[in-house]
Amino acid sequence: MDSDRVVQVLGEIRDLQQQLLESHQQALRNQREAIEAQRVAIARARRLQVALGAAIGIVIIVVLVLLRFVIKHYA
Repeated sequence: MDSDRVVQVLGEIRDLQQQLLESHQQALRNQREAIEAQRVAIARARRLQVALGAAIGIVIIVVLVLLRFVIKHYA
């Protein structure tokens, strides 16, 4: 192999390694974005869970109060 061909192959290897590095960096950025999106979704779900829990609690209290009223007045 002559030295020009060696230099060319080494240049191609360097370029491929650079492309691989850029691909890995992009993959890491994508993973970070996905993790952040998941954190946001989890926080939103927790807020929704608290709100639904409160709403269900209120409905249960109303039902119990009405049931007590019905039992007291119609039993």
